[in-house]
Amino acid sequence: MNRVHLRQFDDASLTAGIAAALIGGPPVAPLCEPRLAAALHLESPVTEPDAALVVPTSGTTSEPKAVVLSASAIRFAAGATHDRLGGVGDWVCALPTQHVAALMTIARAVVGGSEVRFVDTDLANLPKATERSYLSVVAAQLDRALTDPSLTERLASYAAVLVGGSAVRAELLAAAIKAGINPVTTYGASETCGGCVYDGRALTGVGVDLSDERIGLSGPMAFSGYRLRPDLSAQVLHGDLVLTNDRGRLVGGKLEVLGRFDDLVISGGHKVDLAEVQRVCDREFGSPDQGGLVLLSLPDPRWGAKVVAVSTAELNLDQLRRRLVPLVGAAAVPKELRQVPKLAYTSLGKIDRVALRLAWEQKGEHGDDRSVG
Repeated sequence: MNRVHLRQFDDASLTAGIAAALIGGPPVAPLCEPRLAAALHLESPVTEPDAALVVPTSGTTSEPKAVVLSASAIRFAAGATHDRLGGVGDWVCALPTQHVAALMTIARAVVGGSEVRFVDTDLANLPKATERSYLSVVAAQLDRALTDPSLTERLASYAAVLVGGSAVRAELLAAAIKAGINPVTTYGASETCGGCVYDGRALTGVGVDLSDERIGLSGPMAFSGYRLRPDLSAQVLHGDLVLTNDRGRLVGGKLEVLGRFDDLVISGGHKVDLAEVQRVCDREFGSPDQGGLVLLSLPDPRWGAKVVAVSTAELNLDQLRRRLVPLVGAAAVPKELRQVPKLAYTSLGKIDRVALRLAWEQKGEHGDDRSVG
């Protein structure tokens, strides 16, 4: 049995560490924030065969875990990406390296024998593309970049700009395309070496399974298991099939992600799809970044679960409810609304609902006591 210890690297050493791991060297983990670092279990040997990368998960909806990725899974995922995008190119890493999306930009460059360059997350020092260059960002980065004409011009020089991490608004994609950028939406997970479904279509060699709306992803890119958590691995990994907690459907042969199963709650005996209600709120009031709402579900002794909302804008609960009831039904509209000075985000720019729920209960800085309604 393979029993080697995990080696942790900073950004300056990650490329060399990953390159060595992909040809049989010790498995690699990135430096990460303390909340995630505990899941790495640096004190214990790694026993999974061919292990190359150990990646902490974000923990935005549950406790952090660490995913073990094999060298063969990473090589397959990198090759499948290059095949879909039209060939090997240089990569730019503009995301925190504690996440799989950033680590895979490095791994793709290593596998392709090309260059990887690191830039700031605000893309201020983004270079113009070489003959063929790729960039991976989240939607918030692309949205901000489009407000800067010089940065937009540089983005347009890239062969493709991968956009993942969360749902991407159609309006944002349309604006990027109009600006001459080639955005490619990606869907996947740490457990699948990052994105493996591009623009709704699986990469070659990747399978998409839908059983009662639950999205399953299968193929050689599947992870080896959760670090020292065989119990959790058995719930998610079945051969090379990774069962996600996401709901989806096929529309015109393309995968459409509807939300997470965590988003389905029962309030007062009525099923509420929190993700769908959030989409309606985004359409009616703007995104959370634009002063819209973030919806949360909280336990409630009367309703079983209740929908509440936080916002950085001054909104009126009664007016909000009157506007939303005809669109989503009475059970789905927020029963309480709090104005907060700021929202909680993960390092990938996702809304951190775990932090927001905790702050609501504790009335902390992301959910203070200015409750209305």
